[in-house]
Amino acid sequence: MGLTKSSTGCHLLINDLTFLKNNCDYIVALAGNPNVGKSTIFNHLTGMHQHTGNWPGKTVSNATGNCLYHNTNFLFVDIPGTYSIMSNSEEEEIARDYICFGHPDCTLIVLDGTCLERNLNLVFQTMEITKNIVVCVNLLDEAKKKKIHIDLDQLSDELGVPVVGTTARKKKTLQNLLDIVNQVCTGKLRPLPKKVTYHPVIEKGLTNLQTVLENEFSLTPDLARWVSLKIIDGEETILESIEQNLSIDLLDNDALQEVKNRIRNDLLKNNITENNFKDFIVTDIMHRSETICRKVCTFEDENYSKRDRKIDKILTSKHLGIPIMILFLGIIFWLTIIGANYPSQILFNLFSWLQNKLFLLADFLHCPEWLSSMLISGIYQTLTWIISVMLPPMAIFFPLFTILEDLGYLPRIAFNMDGFFKKCCCTGKQMITMCMGFGCNAAGCVGCRIIDSPRERLIAILTNNFVPCNGRFPFLIAISTIFIAGNVQGFGGSIISTLTVIFVILLGITFTLVISKLLSKTILKGIPSSFVLELPPYRKPQFGKILVRSLFDRTLFVLGRAISVAAPAGLMIWLFANIGVDGQSLLDYIATFLQPFASLMGLDGYILTAFILGIPANEIVLPIILMCYLGGNSLINLEDTLSIGKILISNGWTILTAINVMLFTVLHYPCATTLLTIKKETGSWKWTFLSFLLPTICGILVCMLTNLVYHIIF
Repeated sequence: MGLTKSSTGCHLLINDLTFLKNNCDYIVALAGNPNVGKSTIFNHLTGMHQHTGNWPGKTVSNATGNCLYHNTNFLFVDIPGTYSIMSNSEEEEIARDYICFGHPDCTLIVLDGTCLERNLNLVFQTMEITKNIVVCVNLLDEAKKKKIHIDLDQLSDELGVPVVGTTARKKKTLQNLLDIVNQVCTGKLRPLPKKVTYHPVIEKGLTNLQTVLENEFSLTPDLARWVSLKIIDGEETILESIEQNLSIDLLDNDALQEVKNRIRNDLLKNNITENNFKDFIVTDIMHRSETICRKVCTFEDENYSKRDRKIDKILTSKHLGIPIMILFLGIIFWLTIIGANYPSQILFNLFSWLQNKLFLLADFLHCPEWLSSMLISGIYQTLTWIISVMLPPMAIFFPLFTILEDLGYLPRIAFNMDGFFKKCCCTGKQMITMCMGFGCNAAGCVGCRIIDSPRERLIAILTNNFVPCNGRFPFLIAISTIFIAGNVQGFGGSIISTLTVIFVILLGITFTLVISKLLSKTILKGIPSSFVLELPPYRKPQFGKILVRSLFDRTLFVLGRAISVAAPAGLMIWLFANIGVDGQSLLDYIATFLQPFASLMGLDGYILTAFILGIPANEIVLPIILMCYLGGNSLINLEDTLSIGKILISNGWTILTAINVMLFTVLHYPCATTLLTIKKETGSWKWTFLSFLLPTICGILVCMLTNLVYHIIF
């Protein structure tokens, strides 16, 4: 098996198939339920690194990758994980449209060997559309641990299609899989799917409609049967998609309408209506699945999931679920706080040494002083500050977060929080995207694609910034260490700092719920969608892959985005600090102008100026504040919290100032990277502006309220 360079595409259009066909020999659609290891198989086959995880809903758009096997070029299309193709969500629509109208040469359906019965639902639905099916029973290693034995040969006989057992991490099993796929694509192996036989009245109606569709629209027998099923079902979105993709008009055909009306009358006589028709279909499919599983599956231990259920009773309990979630987050943040200090200091020292060398180089090249200052003290120092502050915490936070993900804990968090979000007319999946936002709000916004409802997805995007990202943690930690933890040193100080940061995070989550409720009752009215979330089995994390994936797919990706906006920010800050009138810099003029408004918020003009100039990256807010207080013309590099504290206190900071700064750090506009991501995800500047406005107004009002209450009391 040879691997070639791969490519990705989002929401692959059916019209792109002509181009794809010209660049490969065969196209293989990769389908399956969420969390069955589909993306892992895709990665191994194509050499790509599509992000995988132990929770449902990872793949929310089509990814493509090439695989060269026996001099044959296969293009694998990883379509979104879905439980069915009955079009109940965006993922199901994408999967359905590709399988139905993309005409892949082979559809490879990945099943979970530990819960075969539920997974067969998708197999039987796909059989209604195409014959070229290969079933891959994955996670056989997990099934073996649970003492589940599956007779793959008998399963193949029952389904009428080839069945291959795989353990995605073992390449040999994938070699067998590729061989079968190759035989199906080349026609050497011709599957004969044994479709589900429905209620006799339904089968009679399907036969009559199928005949009309074949005669009137020249549809193939398989496609005609599936379209007949959807016509009887009457699902408008599917019928619209059929008409659009097949270029036919199902409404303007007298023969078709006559047969359809006759069928519906026959169905009504047997108490089968539009409301319960789908129930009859699903019931017949599940009955067939149960029958097959009883024949092919052997369970040595009927209580194989007993351990998982015991753990879930604790982690998802009403009384312990939320406290345990807070404890886990607290441990992660505490380890991040403790672990990031030393590597950050090393990076600061390294970049400082390089900066001195760059100044010597500039002198040697006779570079004008203003130019060297702008390039080195402005752009270079801003870039290196962001790298030094962001990289160590992210390199710790993302692997720890990914461990929870691989363990299967993230869906439990969504389950615990679903009740709160449902009261806000949203979904518990929003909690997963919030957790992603702790690392980077831009990543959290992209992660909102896992939410089925467009309305709920938009609410999640608009409110994701209410949880502090990795770029805001260093500032929060520094302020809490100086003003909250006070003179407490060592372990006690770190605990107090951690508790303070956790409190701020809980405040952000509270605002997320409140604003979500407000949006649901005003401009984004709606009722909460049904939330069906599979709790995946607990699995041992793959630490090697976690390290690579979290560092390269997440840490460096987010850092790269931050750096891309940091360079122009460094230039802008240098210009504001070095250009002035009558001995005052532009920074001083801006701070003086903002002072009256800032004082109402319990801040000062320089703090507010720093937040405004910190739009490109939250990491540079504190350096700008220090630069303004010390009257410098470049960012100030101080890692010693004691020195930082003395500067802040000497410039009028009190405990009130510290509290309001922490509040505004959590409750203010997203950074430039997140704003651009929101624009890309929503496709609208209107929603992007609203995502800027919502947290900012909340931050201003909360700070003003805190300032007012403080002065009334004291």
